[in-house]
Amino acid sequence: MAHRAGSPLRDVLWRSVAFIAVFMLLQAAWEAARGSWIERLWVHELTVRSATGLINWLTPDVGALPQGTRIVAPGGGLNVLFGCEGTDVVFLLTAAFMAFALPWRSRLAGLAAGLVWVFVLNQWRIVGLFYSFRADRELFDLVHTTAAPLLMIVLTGLFFHLWLRYSARSTPSDGGGS
Repeated sequence: MAHRAGSPLRDVLWRSVAFIAVFMLLQAAWEAARGSWIERLWVHELTVRSATGLINWLTPDVGALPQGTRIVAPGGGLNVLFGCEGTDVVFLLTAAFMAFALPWRSRLAGLAAGLVWVFVLNQWRIVGLFYSFRADRELFDLVHTTAAPLLMIVLTGLFFHLWLRYSARSTPSDGGGS
């Protein structure tokens, strides 16, 4: 997002507004996609089906099956509800990459790598939720509402920080970027 150079405070304010605007736009678009083929692709196919495959790889005797938004298994399963599919962290990362001053090549490469990172983190989050639900409902509540979301955001923030450091070392200092 291009803008005229100004004071450092103005730059921070501009980037903050850009971050919030991009995040809100992505959230609104995702809300508009509710019930569409996009939601089914992201939730049913990419999220639930791959998490179920991971569960069956880790514990083949569980016999988990993907059924739409649900991972069904004897002894208890999991329902991946709207808002629990990891898109919020994807949107935070996307907004950060769009609002921060980076060369476009580094921005796009970082965003692509970050999307893979968030997807993998989210798969492990869902697998952890599946097993915690089966083991202890109180543990599930703690992991679902506090630990897993916080861990996702912290690890994604760490990824973004490391990407910025890597990008700063690998690109010449020409003052450009956004």
